[in-house]
Amino acid sequence: MEEKLEKITENLYYEKYNGKEIYILGTAHVLDKSKEEVEKYIEELNPDTVCVELCESRYNSLVEENRWKDLDIVKVIKEGKAFLLLSNMILSSFQRRIGKDLSSQPGAEMISAVKIAKERGKNIELIDRDVNITLKRAWSLSKFSDKIQILEVLMESIFSREKVKKEEVEELLANSDILNNMMQELASKLPKVKEVLIDERDFYIAEKIKNSSGKKILAVVGKGHINGILNYLSSDSEKKDLSELLYVPENKKSKRIFAYLFGLVLILLFALGFFKSNKTGIEMLLAWTIASGITTSISALLVMAHPVTIILSWLAAPVKAIFPPISAGIFLAPIEAYLRKPRVIDFENLGEDITTFKGFLKNRVTRILLVFVAVTIGAIIGHTIALIWMTKILTTSALLYFLIKYIG
Repeated sequence: MEEKLEKITENLYYEKYNGKEIYILGTAHVLDKSKEEVEKYIEELNPDTVCVELCESRYNSLVEENRWKDLDIVKVIKEGKAFLLLSNMILSSFQRRIGKDLSSQPGAEMISAVKIAKERGKNIELIDRDVNITLKRAWSLSKFSDKIQILEVLMESIFSREKVKKEEVEELLANSDILNNMMQELASKLPKVKEVLIDERDFYIAEKIKNSSGKKILAVVGKGHINGILNYLSSDSEKKDLSELLYVPENKKSKRIFAYLFGLVLILLFALGFFKSNKTGIEMLLAWTIASGITTSISALLVMAHPVTIILSWLAAPVKAIFPPISAGIFLAPIEAYLRKPRVIDFENLGEDITTFKGFLKNRVTRILLVFVAVTIGAIIGHTIALIWMTKILTTSALLYFLIKYIG
């Protein structure tokens, strides 16, 4: 296998692989300069195939303005895809907001690459793994603590009002050391997430480029993927079946088992409490109801849920944990959707509303998702507090019983 890696310009790399001439162009998805470079190199290089770091889903999201109009929000929640959809929306909003700050359309260079390639009759290949699979794998393979950090980062991106300067993005593009340091920081904090979001995609994209048709190939990818892709292209890495990277671990069965076990443990705790005394059992019931009810209803209040949803959240959180498998979020979000049905204008303005936290709260579609996430997290926090409180009541009661019977 003949291999030759060459850096032609700051953003363009050349690789000779199995008789193919492969050019890799690193871009920033929010800079007009990247769009101009794409147009320039398609003209100059005249490749047989143009590979673009997009999947079908992301490409459609860039070219279809009204892609949300057919969204069935209740169906999404019942199928357990609410977190996935919300993550997609937040990532989209982050990129759109940066594009606004830079007066640029997010992903313009990718759209331009596809458009010019079509006009010139070139082969076009979308070489990225489906974004939904990537997000599902990142979520499924992450530890609970990692998931909390992911949610923190996502929510921080909504609240952040800091404007991005064009010079900062250009410096990031020009200085690969900064990018490498960022990747290393991500790897140290969230190794599994970095593996799924970056490493797996680098390998997947590199393999798709290798197997692209034509003798001369131009691949347009984000600058953050350049080093990883070049490493996989240049090395005799172990052959890996790409289907492994498309597999999403199913944990629905384990979740269901855990939910039933949790309910059983609760019933046993209450039984122990009432076995000690009626007073202890009633105190434990009150602790469970108050702690889980308050945190869940406050969570619903924070995202401005309908008053009826807030009241029902107090009642639902204590009960739903004892009688699974439907969680508080899956129970309450459809109620919010029924009480505040999304209007046509909510779907029409969705693309704009997701760029601000105020928009997220105002738009009925995104507020339903926020209600789902908020009450789910609120219920988990409440259940944790309640369990600690109940255990304390039970142990205190047992200690008093021991002191009275054997010492008093």
